Amino acid sequence: GLLGHSQPSDSLLVNRMEDIRETMLELLGDEGTRFHPGVIRRIRYATNVQALWYLRGDLMAVLARVHGEASARRQVRTITDMFRGVLPRSLTSRTHALHG
Repeated sequence: GLLGHSQPSDSLLVNRMEDIRETMLELLGDEGTRFHPGVIRRIRYATNVQALWYLRGDLMAVLARVHGEASARRQVRTITDMFRGVLPRSLTSRTHALHG
């Protein structure tokens, strides 16, 4: 707060984290549940928003196998946008610079 960067409230963090988790699990669908239980488990039991951020790579890999890379990239981009405002700027600055 002192440097002009506001911290999200605890309730916002928890709600956003659960929204992100739910969306990630929905994207994996039945195919992911059946063939990639380890990824499902890691997403389900991630303890903070940063852990979910780093699980995007696992999500991308599964989605690319199931739907193809182009579709997986679009889906993961949607998830990435959900992290805006709840992560330290250092985790998202490069990603946004790469996508314009």
